[in-house]
Formats: sequence, structure tokens, C-alpha cells
Amino acid sequence: MLYDIRQEIIRGSQDFFRLLVPEPQYRIPITPASFPLTLSYSIPFIFLAYLSRQPGTYLMRLLLLPTVIALALASAFRYCWTIPALNVYNWGQALAAEVIIAKALEYALTPEGMLRVGESSPNQPKGKEKENATSNGHALTDEKPHGSPEFSLVSAFAEGIRVAHEMRGMGWKFGAGTHIPKATRPLERNQFIQMSIKSFVKNFLLLDFLESSSNYSPMLGRQLRYLVSTIIHMLTGTSLLCGFYMVYNLLTFIAVYFCNDAPASWPPVMDHPWSAESMHEFWAKRWHQLLKRTFVVYGGYPGKWIAGDIGALLGTFIASGMFHESAIYAMGKGFDPVVPAFFALQGPVLILERLWRIITGRRVGGWAGRLWVYLMMFVLAQPMTDSWHKRGLGGGMVIPPFISPARVVLPLVAVFQTQSKGRNCLFSLQLDTM
Repeated sequence: MLYDIRQEIIRGSQDFFRLLVPEPQYRIPITPASFPLTLSYSIPFIFLAYLSRQPGTYLMRLLLLPTVIALALASAFRYCWTIPALNVYNWGQALAAEVIIAKALEYALTPEGMLRVGESSPNQPKGKEKENATSNGHALTDEKPHGSPEFSLVSAFAEGIRVAHEMRGMGWKFGAGTHIPKATRPLERNQFIQMSIKSFVKNFLLLDFLESSSNYSPMLGRQLRYLVSTIIHMLTGTSLLCGFYMVYNLLTFIAVYFCNDAPASWPPVMDHPWSAESMHEFWAKRWHQLLKRTFVVYGGYPGKWIAGDIGALLGTFIASGMFHESAIYAMGKGFDPVVPAFFALQGPVLILERLWRIITGRRVGGWAGRLWVYLMMFVLAQPMTDSWHKRGLGGGMVIPPFISPARVVLPLVAVFQTQSKGRNCLFSLQLDTM
């Protein structure tokens, strides 16, 4: 009897999971009619974020959590873009859903809710309120005044949006210890907006060129194609960086120009990653910190419960690997352990750097430390990039053709090269007959 009940529970759980995450061949194509369903998690998630800023809502948040998780999973894995060039959007959709679920878990499972620096409970300062509070870094935040304003639907929605879109935790308790890069743009509003637009355009054009040139690589000469194939890993990394900068600058412009955010609340997204002289410096400071809380929630907390600080370190990187691979799984190309293995390796690497410091009394650094970083990122990371490209991530369409200058220019360049070769061949034949 008990065995039958247990088997029924297991079977029911599997059926429910496959309802949200069906096999790739059973996923529902995204159409204009089904597209709104892929965003169905938005309203309950924003409401959950709003509740995390209201006292006495712990039980409500716990009850709302399963709904948010189920809708987020369904949005990423139940529906799919079926046009091959748009398969990369399935990847982006899954990344967003994974971030949403991690945030929802933190909002719901934190009894006191999401607190700003200097608060004892949501909207309630503790002791003497600290003036000009900052997070652990260089950016100031546009702190909102404490208090409990009269409720309105608009203010509740704005509060939910504000909490939901905070990634690095500047001015929030959960952002303690997060490195914030120094400002590289003038903080005067008009100059800041102009610099953000320039940076967006620069990275847009560079990403567009890299994406479009990969589609026209068969038109290039044989030797040039071989050369490109040897540096494809570095081009992939450059494309990722350009994508980060492009999207971040666009969001910065929208937030500062239309939403009147303070320029100081939008510091640089990265801090010169290729200047890192150790892997600890690379991951803790130089690389972007936007997903730090996501990995801590998924792996850091469970790892700490199991094995203390070492468990937290290893769990965080294991979670990072599973995060990236789960998103690729949404593209319908199966699961590859190579990607999780690379990220899981980073935990032992940081432990080795710590042991080096204990044994020698010196940190990993200098030119040797930089070569160590380059070995890790340009050599040991290549199998991960290869896995991504084999499953279609490199061939996806990020920038639509109708706004792509490179897709107009590159075919013309290819035609010009072909015509030039034809003229040279004809000229050579004429010389031979003379």
C-alpha cells in the first residue's frame, strides 16, 4: 500500500515536471497568440517582489512562490522559438527564467524581506539612519526616503519593479561584499547620457559586425577562414562582452533619461576583466557581478549548509555551471557535461590560489598571474565554447537583419572581392597571351 502511494507520488511528480518542462519534440511553438503566455510569470513575480518590501507578508510570499516558479519554468521550457535563427532566443528566455526563480526563492524564503542598508524591517530604519549609505564599492545609490507611503497600484508596481531589477544590491543588505567598479563616465546627467549612447552604438556596431561576419565566413579566402577558426574562441568572448555592454548601456539610457535614475546608480557593468592577475580577482571583481546572487541562492547557500565556506564556494560555481547548461538545454540540443565541468573547476582553482598564498605568503599576481588567467580563459575554456557552438549558440540571430548595417556592407565587400579576383585573373591571362 505504502509502496503504491510512493510510486503514485513519484509518477505524478514526473508528469507535472514534464508538463512544465516537456521533451524538446513536445514543446509548444511561440506564435503571436502564445507569446503572451511566455510572460505570464511577470505579474505574480513583480507582486512577490513588492511583498518582499512589506512587513508581515512572509506567509503570503511562501504561498505565492510555487506559482512563480511553475510559470517561469513553463515560459522557458514549455514554449519555444521554432525558427532556427531564433533558437538563441530560447537560450535567453531560459536565462531570464532561471534568474527570476532565484530571485523568487530569495524574496519568499527571507523571513524579514528584502532590506535596504540601515533598515531593521522593510521601510523601517534601525537606530539613526545612515546618511549617504553606499554599498561595498564606488557607486552611490538614489536612496528612496524611508517611510510607509499611502498605498496605490502605481506605487506598488513601481516598488516591485525597483526590487525585481536590482541585480548587484547597491544600497541593499544582500549586496554586501559585492564589488562595484569605479565610474568611468562623468556623473553630470547630460554628459552621462551622451557617453552611454556612444558606448551603446560602438558595441552595437562591433557585435553586429562579429555576428554578421560569421555568417559570411564561407565567402572569405581559404587561408583567412583557417585563421578565423583559430581565434573563434576569442571572438566569442568579444561578442559576449559587446553584448553585455550594449544591453547594459541601453538599459542605463532608459533608466537615467526616462526614469530619472541617478547616473551614480548605474556604474560600469564590468571592471576591465582582462586586467585580472588571478582567478579570484577575475571572478570577484573584474567580471560582471549581475548573477552573483543567482549562483549564491542556487548553490552557495546549500553548499554552506553541507560543508561550510568551502561548500559555499564549490556550490556557487557548480550552480553557475548548471545555470549556463540549463539555458542551453532550452535550445533542444541536449545536455553536455563539458560546460558545468568548466565552471565547477573554478572552485578548486580558487582553493589552489588560497593554498598558494598560505604556503608562499604571496598572492597570485603579476605577469605570471595574468598568464594563469589567460590559460584558464583562453585555453581551458575552449571546450565550453566549442560545446556552445556545436549546439547552435554561435549561429543565432541577436541583431535583427533590418537594423543591421553589417548585413548590408559585408555582402557588398564580398562581391567587390569576387569582382577584384575576377579582374586580376583576367589581367593575368592577358599578360600570358602577350
